[in-house]
Amino acid sequence: MLCTWVMFACAQGVRQKTTPTLEIGAAQLEAYLPMLAHKNIALVVNHTTTVGNTHLVDTLLSKGVHIKKIFAPEHGFRGTASAGEHINNGVDAKTGLPLVSLYGKNKKPTAEQLADIDLVLFDIQDVGTRFYTYTSTMHYVMEACAEQHKTLLILDRPNPNGQYIDGPVMEKPFVSFVGLNPVPILHGCTVAELAQMINGEGWLQNGVKCTLEIIPCKNYTHQTPYTLPVAPSPNLPNQQAILLYPSLCLFEPTQVSVGRGTDLQFQVIGSPYPATGSFQFTPVDKPGALNPPNEGVLCYGLDLTRVDAKQMGLDLTYLLDFYQKIPQKDKFFTSASFFDKLAGSDQLRKQLQEGWSAAKIKASWQPALQQYKAIRAKYLLYP
Repeated sequence: MLCTWVMFACAQGVRQKTTPTLEIGAAQLEAYLPMLAHKNIALVVNHTTTVGNTHLVDTLLSKGVHIKKIFAPEHGFRGTASAGEHINNGVDAKTGLPLVSLYGKNKKPTAEQLADIDLVLFDIQDVGTRFYTYTSTMHYVMEACAEQHKTLLILDRPNPNGQYIDGPVMEKPFVSFVGLNPVPILHGCTVAELAQMINGEGWLQNGVKCTLEIIPCKNYTHQTPYTLPVAPSPNLPNQQAILLYPSLCLFEPTQVSVGRGTDLQFQVIGSPYPATGSFQFTPVDKPGALNPPNEGVLCYGLDLTRVDAKQMGLDLTYLLDFYQKIPQKDKFFTSASFFDKLAGSDQLRKQLQEGWSAAKIKASWQPALQQYKAIRAKYLLYP
């Protein structure tokens, strides 16, 4: 009897410790297929829009959903284009569906492009940073849907950096496609939470409101570890790069390479100056990294592939260290204006130039971050 009781107690303990399986919005077909029935649908999707090993486009077509067109963000529908590379309209070779680029001159769907559409579906995996442009695409899609009186359905996905809220909050004079809304670099929202915030705070042009439908993730919190099943863009090839990205992207408009043109993108950093580190690499032109910074130049720096990035968030140590070690400070920034757009203001650049410590810089962000956190709390879908 005692043995039986112990076995029962152990079994109960196992059951109590079992963690419910996380389920993304796109996997909950029963929740949103009825919304799509007998309607003309446009999809805002890319290569990350999968459920298991199957692309959502293929699943929806197999269910008889009438897809009229696909709107493609930066990196294109198949996710192979380099950062900043112009994306052309076309036809998807596999499905024959029309592809409409939302990266280039046409960042916002036009009235004509939405005229034959009843509902727009957005499902793209984001990485939780303000300057990652998929949420800028979502912003403009929301705006277009609001203006043309179309419903936007968002299938939510986890934020792999969702446990962090950090960085300078973007200021209005520095609005660009790498920062459209007054949120910090690490905003701590899923795309659906961010969409609710954009709507609720009146951040769309002329204060228009988008009619939103959301399929939230099941069994998810902002503390839930989540490894992306598909690389979200050519230069974020794995989880290490995704976790380091918030800290390293600020190097983009500087003399420092973040590994574009290597197989260790956003996992190595280096400059042409030997003083910046002993690790060496040479960026080369390659698919997904056309004309990379410091192309063909031997770079000296750091290998971050084994750094524990799981608890990193936004770490200013690397930026400050390289700025101090590069001898010609007046040439550190290759584009001061683009650096300011990534940072969200010109304050971080000035603080670097004035020799501020990381602790002092981070302390300067706190008043705006506290205000932002109060706003964010109103729109959370998850604990």
